[in-house]
Amino acid sequence: MTSVGITSYGYHLPWYRLSRKTISAALGALGKGGGVGDKAVSGYDEDSLSMAVNACIDCLKNTDRRVNGLIFATTTAPYRERESAGIIATALDLGSGLRTADFADSLKSGTSAIHFACDAVTAAGKGNYLVCGADCRVGSPGSAEEMTVGDGAAAVTIGNDDVVATFEGSHSLSYDFPDYRRLGKDRFLRSVEERFAREEGYSKIIPEAFKGFLKKYNMEPKDFAKIAFSCPNAREHATIAKKMAFQPDQVTPALASLTGDLGAASPLVNLVMVLEDAKPGDNILVVSYGNGAEVLYFKVTENISKVSNRGRFQKSLNNTQKLATYEKYLAFRGLLALPIFDDIEGVTELPLAWRSRKEIYALHGTKCKACGTPQYPPQRICVQCQAVDQMEDYAFADKKASLFSFTIDYASPNINPPLVYGYVDFEGGGRFVFELTDCEPGSIKTGIPVEMSFRRKYRDEIRGIVGYYWKAVPKRD
Repeated sequence: MTSVGITSYGYHLPWYRLSRKTISAALGALGKGGGVGDKAVSGYDEDSLSMAVNACIDCLKNTDRRVNGLIFATTTAPYRERESAGIIATALDLGSGLRTADFADSLKSGTSAIHFACDAVTAAGKGNYLVCGADCRVGSPGSAEEMTVGDGAAAVTIGNDDVVATFEGSHSLSYDFPDYRRLGKDRFLRSVEERFAREEGYSKIIPEAFKGFLKKYNMEPKDFAKIAFSCPNAREHATIAKKMAFQPDQVTPALASLTGDLGAASPLVNLVMVLEDAKPGDNILVVSYGNGAEVLYFKVTENISKVSNRGRFQKSLNNTQKLATYEKYLAFRGLLALPIFDDIEGVTELPLAWRSRKEIYALHGTKCKACGTPQYPPQRICVQCQAVDQMEDYAFADKKASLFSFTIDYASPNINPPLVYGYVDFEGGGRFVFELTDCEPGSIKTGIPVEMSFRRKYRDEIRGIVGYYWKAVPKRD
């Protein structure tokens, strides 16, 4: 039987970081003793869904984009009753002939989604599933959770062609351990007392899952080149690794100290970190935690050497922008009252959004069949040769682009002023004006390469609608 496993991978980490010392300085005694390092903070125009789209774009860059199914794992979906995976598939322009599903409400939903995809491909004997995980959890101001949680996303494709890491086995534990929880009305993450969560939760459950896995497959810790496991407490990460009899060089650094605990995205991001440095023949383990724990076992193949541009993850950890103030973070999270933004978005026309879904979500324009000129938004009459109704669909989101001109606007209301926008030229043809994001005004110059990034455009709280569109981001690779 053909081996099933990971065929490609990608990730998206926000550009912004918030120092835990900045939080402590703002809150004083409420800062829970501070802490060291930074946590990854999604921009004001990002959420779990938009980050998942950008992680999937990164994952699909060097593939043929044939996808039979898409699974989204998260605990912070923007909608309670609207499938996020369907929105992601639309933004990725994957068509309608695929299976989509959301795996939600558990921190181990990322590994559960990978396991499901492996089972689905194995059962069918062929296929390609795209699994993405993202989270954007919010701790209440002054809480330990505010210090702990971070934002991020990762994605993998599961298939049986050109596999870079074969799926070899798994072991799962299910416990209704009440450490983290949120009701539908809750904005902030809730948790039990920290010591109880540590001593009765992850410090016991993660080693138990690992020991169960070793017994199940008659293996030992020395049989593995790398292990990566989710742990919300950076200080306890090394203690748990030692308890599981792993040597320090076998253990991937704790995400809690690098980016903060990324929730359902943590095991997928951990998997990306391991694959970035893996060698053919390596046995690797990824362990999730939440409502129990799940262990996934992979063996790296020779195809790992074919993966282009490896080593980007570590660079992206250093290529960031720190938020200067705690108040800026509160504004990003919508926790700071800014009356100037009330009702500036107007009414969302859902029928129009549905009819224009390719234009809005997938960034589709048209290309003239008579002269070959791409143009956005879609046109009936060619701007170049004036041919009428001679157009075909044309996707712009994956095209290389550069900044033709730009404007820095200090007068327009913006949560992260100033507002920067400009005309973007696409390779092969096409020009349109887009907002720029994840950039500092002093770094913007005409001609710089940019790439398109899927972003949250607004939240229509009154009508229960979240709007998304594309922005341009200066290319940093």
